[in-house]
Amino acid sequence: MPVRDEGIGMSDATQAEPEPVVKRASEVAYEPVDAAEGLRKGVLLDESDGAPNFAIRRFELAADSEVPRHTNAVEHEQHVLAGEYVVGIGDEEYTVTAGDSLLIPAGVEHWYRNEGDEPGAFLCAVPNGDDTIELVE
Repeated sequence: MPVRDEGIGMSDATQAEPEPVVKRASEVAYEPVDAAEGLRKGVLLDESDGAPNFAIRRFELAADSEVPRHTNAVEHEQHVLAGEYVVGIGDEEYTVTAGDSLLIPAGVEHWYRNEGDEPGAFLCAVPNGDDTIELVE
């Protein structure tokens, strides 16, 4: 018999487990990000793939481009895959390169600037669900 969790709903033990997924690079579509010329995003995995909690996205930051100062309603964990670029987080600036990882807490202003001749790329993990993005003037 199913176990109830104090009348709120079915317990975790009775909910369906997610199915394993292998998504090939060729299956990922990249789209330009409206607010930032030179930035493209591909969703590697998210809830539409059956991932119950987090989304992993890959961003490509073209050479000589920047992302304006903005905030997000959810935290971001990022891992730099390629290139060298500057990330502003709050009042600090950091030059990042392949292998570096960042935590950008929810609500903290941040921005990106690639002054180099090579594109940058990074992975970004965020919780599934709504994320409000606000540009900062």
